[in-house]
Amino acid sequence: MKGDVRIICYLITKRYYDSQHPLYNNDSLKFFVSAKMIMPKEYKLITNVDFVA
Repeated sequence: MKGDVRIICYLITKRYYDSQHPLYNNDSLKFFVSAKMIMPKEYKLITNVDFVA
């Protein structure tokens, strides 16, 4: 179940980021990583930027 939730979080985050939603930018996605909603490698997949805490 935990993995399924993480996949859903990734897919939703990517969709909003790709559609340029104003609340889904590189800085807000760093919060998602710190909250463990997405992983650092998923942050890089979404933003094409290495995650730096």
